[in-house]
Amino acid sequence: MTRSTDSPFVILPEEAAPLHLRHCDRCELCGHRARVIWGEGNPSAPLFFILDNPGAREDREGNPFLCGTRETLRLGMREAGIGTASVYVTYLLKCRPIRAYDKPAAREACMPHLQLQLREKKPLVLFGFGNVVAEALFPWKENAAVKELRGRWHELEGIPVGFTYHPLAVRRRPNLLKFFVEDLTALKEKWEEVGGKQSK
Repeated sequence: MTRSTDSPFVILPEEAAPLHLRHCDRCELCGHRARVIWGEGNPSAPLFFILDNPGAREDREGNPFLCGTRETLRLGMREAGIGTASVYVTYLLKCRPIRAYDKPAAREACMPHLQLQLREKKPLVLFGFGNVVAEALFPWKENAAVKELRGRWHELEGIPVGFTYHPLAVRRRPNLLKFFVEDLTALKEKWEEVGGKQSK
């Protein structure tokens, strides 16, 4: 687990959705999407990152594009010493919204996909970014906000889960960057702790 020297501009390989879900029509986002975005990075990675929804993935010419969310996320990972090979990134919603939609219905429709990924991939540690993810993962909590949840470890389906600010919030408010890096550094330490226990 050495300190990462990855370039923040490397595009992580995208993992294709399972065949039976590539034409999912469980919510209205099936009418928005170019394709189902299942996730990106190492499908066998010990660290499982959860963002709210996919952003732009190609520029106007169709070339792979590193959006602001992924660029800021990679910056935080690099500062915390987390290499890209150790991470798998996915989303609450598996389709990129391009106009207004029923957000609660879409999240409810997509949650089984996330649960399937967790069962199949069995990551060591989960990490959520932003209030939307926190609220979706802990709907029973009265105040499931990053400000309240960060700095402590929680549990989801038997897996440790932590939270930090959404990368776009960090871009808009640079004063959050130090907390963002602190949280990702704590994630690396948790990974080392959990991985060490499993190897004994």
